[in-house]
Amino acid sequence: MACTRIAKGKGVCGTAWSEERTVVVEDVDKFPGHIACSSLSRSEIVVPVWHNNEVVGVLDTDSEHLASFDTTDKEWLERIVQLL
Repeated sequence: MACTRIAKGKGVCGTAWSEERTVVVEDVDKFPGHIACSSLSRSEIVVPVWHNNEVVGVLDTDSEHLASFDTTDKEWLERIVQLL
């Protein structure tokens, strides 16, 4: 659960929601408008969750390391959210 309600288009989660695409951020400090729920977060991947052709949520995964997520993570996390 997010630390705060995140508006569409705001932060990494809101960007993934508004752009309807997975967003991979190698360094959250370089992402304009990043919303930090934890000071330990250094990189992030956010995958939209779809239902009836509409984004109904996002899967947000953070890491304490820079550049933790790649195209393999993107592919498999997108597959996982299809099961939700």
